[in-house]
Amino acid sequence: MPREIIIIKIGTGVLTREQDGTLDEASLVRLVTAVSELVAGGIPCVLVSSGAVGAGVSALNLDGYPEDIASRQACAAVGQTRLMHAYENLFQKFRLNVAQILLTAADLEDAHRSAHVMNTVHRLLREGNIVPIINENDSVAVEELRVGDNDMLSAKVASLLEARMLVMLSTVDGLQRPDGTVVAQVDDIDSIAGHVRADHGKFSIGGMASKLTAVRAALEAGVETVIAGGRNPSALATIISGGEGGTRFRL
Repeated sequence: MPREIIIIKIGTGVLTREQDGTLDEASLVRLVTAVSELVAGGIPCVLVSSGAVGAGVSALNLDGYPEDIASRQACAAVGQTRLMHAYENLFQKFRLNVAQILLTAADLEDAHRSAHVMNTVHRLLREGNIVPIINENDSVAVEELRVGDNDMLSAKVASLLEARMLVMLSTVDGLQRPDGTVVAQVDDIDSIAGHVRADHGKFSIGGMASKLTAVRAALEAGVETVIAGGRNPSALATIISGGEGGTRFRL
């Protein structure tokens, strides 16, 4: 199955409403529909999904992403259940099951533990009707246990699983030049660094800088990577088949 798997990273801003951080059901429906169509077509998909902390913000009556560790972990503990419940209900409409995998940095850095992660994901995918959903274990992870953010987590998962492609779904349609136009293809990532617009919502911690770092890690592992707009996930099939959409980083 290596080099067949598609890793799809979904940013918090794609899954939650900007005004209050609650889960955006319409966005989730579009995303799940697009992923389900890929799976029905025989493409093994693994989601690396943000949104847990953002989904839990409203339960703690916060008006933005919490800065302190205790609040962040509390939001994750509440939000992860909300997020998985939403995924499960929606994927079931397409007769697909979901599997939750929560990781810390040690799970990917230790060879013995990462082998178990790889074997578990491959076993799930062999069933053909299960979508593994991976997130960092934010409810227990502290600084020394953290991967960093889900951009880097998706790159490390893509490397571990020897994925064919990593697609990062963001609130923007790809890397943007200062004039707002989207860069369609990048053959040399060093030529782009420092010349793109940032995106950073109040309920998320990522941005284009972290995405570029993750893209570099994925490319070094031999994984073609695309940054694309998550509000139009119907373009996933076109992107994965090599067509236009977002910013494609060539190996």
